[in-house]
Amino acid sequence: MKKEIENKLIDKNTKPTSMRILVYDFLRSQESALSLSEVEHHFENADRTTIYRTLKTFEEKGIVHSIQENTTTKYKLCDDGCNEKMHKDWHLHFYCKICKQTTCREDISFPENTKTNFRIDEVRLFAKGICENCLESLQ
Repeated sequence: MKKEIENKLIDKNTKPTSMRILVYDFLRSQESALSLSEVEHHFENADRTTIYRTLKTFEEKGIVHSIQENTTTKYKLCDDGCNEKMHKDWHLHFYCKICKQTTCREDISFPENTKTNFRIDEVRLFAKGICENCLESLQ
């Protein structure tokens, strides 16, 4: 598994340091987007600045995309199609007001192939509501 992560990082022109491998592996296991504080909490003994720099490097290299949620930035692994020039996270980011989780909803997306005389590098679609799991528990 470690070799697979190393190769993914190398493919994204990112040096596979120990911390980057650990952060990538952790993010890969998550269903929802996480804030810097949530990632830090998992790595109690790690330096906050190192984790922050890792997430910023990942964002610059197309490994994670950031989701702006009020005053908090959350991070989620990108699809393989993202790179340092363009993130292809043209889907809805959904925040559940009950469980407080932010998830990527790939089933709701903005079409990438719109004909324009300009280039769109990034689209941010964000919605708040109640997720299907929480709706089910309310009934």
